[in-house]
Amino acid sequence: MSSQTQLPDIDKVGSGLNEIKLFDKWSWEGIEIRDPSLKKYISLKPTYLPHSGGRHEHKRFGKAEVNVVERLINRLMYPGKNGGKKMMAYNIVRNAFDIIYLETKENPIQVFVRAIENSAPREETTRIMYGGIVYRVSVDVSSQRRVDLAIRFITEGARECSFGNIKPIEQCLADEILLASRNDPQSYSIKQKEEIERIALSSR
Repeated sequence: MSSQTQLPDIDKVGSGLNEIKLFDKWSWEGIEIRDPSLKKYISLKPTYLPHSGGRHEHKRFGKAEVNVVERLINRLMYPGKNGGKKMMAYNIVRNAFDIIYLETKENPIQVFVRAIENSAPREETTRIMYGGIVYRVSVDVSSQRRVDLAIRFITEGARECSFGNIKPIEQCLADEILLASRNDPQSYSIKQKEEIERIALSSR
């Protein structure tokens, strides 16, 4: 009985046999969060498979402890017909990260974190009523809401790009993350952020 020699998997990037890697490819080590206000709310807890099963659901601010890639996957599942199809969303993100690596030769997790930092608005407006008249005033955005809005804008941009288009959503998601990470004004999420901050500036 001849023993077969197992070739190394060329798809696996990085080194370290016992290191926990996202999708068994991407290392969690060395990921830098440049915005100090977001460090507490961008969870980089090492995990092979980003699926926590909703353990954070009944805990206040529990989503801050959910892995940031899992939050992206969860956001891709809704609204609409993709609700509950986590395996589909999982495959979309995995393929999008592969595309990001092929185009940048960087760790896709680092690129995604940079996209969140660039897409997170710092100021928005709220409504207050004074004497029966409704005013819009500018307010600072909390750190957790900044992360929430950034992830929402990124997924909305990918969804709008792929709707009625031959370009698959994996490519659209990768393009949106890449553009946002470069602070490119063509990015949907950067446009949304700048629009929110522009309205808030005029409401000061």
